[in-house]
Amino acid sequence: MNYKHLSIEEREQISRGLAQGLSFRQMGRQLGRAVSTISREVSRNARADYVARFGYLACEAQRLAWRRRIHPRRPCKLSVPGWLRGYVRMRLRQLWSPQQIATRLRLNYPNEPEKWVSHQTIYYALVIMPRGELKRELVRCLRMLSKRGPRTHKDWIPEELSIHNRPAEIESRQVPGHWEGDLLIGQAASPAAVGTLVERSTRYLTLVKMPARDAFTAYERFAAKFAKLPPSLRKTMTYDRGKEMAEHARLTAKVGIKVYFADPHSPWQRGTNENTNGLLRQYMPKGKDLSQLTQAQLDWIAKSMNDRPRKTLGFMTPNEAFAKLLSQSVALET
Repeated sequence: MNYKHLSIEEREQISRGLAQGLSFRQMGRQLGRAVSTISREVSRNARADYVARFGYLACEAQRLAWRRRIHPRRPCKLSVPGWLRGYVRMRLRQLWSPQQIATRLRLNYPNEPEKWVSHQTIYYALVIMPRGELKRELVRCLRMLSKRGPRTHKDWIPEELSIHNRPAEIESRQVPGHWEGDLLIGQAASPAAVGTLVERSTRYLTLVKMPARDAFTAYERFAAKFAKLPPSLRKTMTYDRGKEMAEHARLTAKVGIKVYFADPHSPWQRGTNENTNGLLRQYMPKGKDLSQLTQAQLDWIAKSMNDRPRKTLGFMTPNEAFAKLLSQSVALET
């Protein structure tokens, strides 16, 4: 059996798995790799100084793996100043991933191959870039990992609202109007938080300013946000078991959206929302006082996230996919 080197995408999956507390065996099953491959990858490519600050970083692991392999001495396409290098740098600063950048270049300029670049080349360009503030800035743009601590919510949710009783259509992501939600916490002592809502079929993100974490505030703010959507786009929401959703029955009565609850300590059951929350830590790191953020600033952050092309959407952006849904909903309701 021929061994195939781990790709940067697989290393990013490993970094996300470690941040979520998955075991090597669980990650191996997800990637179709032997558990020894995952264990060896983490032990060989997680530098101690980086682990202390960030944990396992995919880009740093890729750089160390490249260093151990012999590469032909050929000039990197992005080593030459020009439009392409400027474009890649601009998109990295907008927090696009290398794969998003590479794919959208081909989509936007199908007849201009001189404007194409592979995502591997972008990663390689960052590896060979001289040390300095610019390199640190661009590498930080790739991904910042966040590790969630254990949560100790009381198991108060009625059984009939369990995620296991959700309609089967939700799993396919083909039917729009099904959401995942959570609260993003910043400074532990601050009462403020940010409500995160992600539409499952389009990955469209909405952020809601929460001056407090109590159930009435969550009901009031979520209801106001959902009320702006057509009824066909507010069918269900899957939430964790946070006490802030104790008024879920009032939310259902107010805007018609039924709320289902994930099992305790099972973040993968709301994987889209959990992954989005991890990306949001690039804008709102742990320890940040979220009470200082205005709704306008949160709208800007959501727009920035929604303007990133997604592989799962054929490299359309969530904004483009959700706008299409809105137009279809309006047409059906008129």
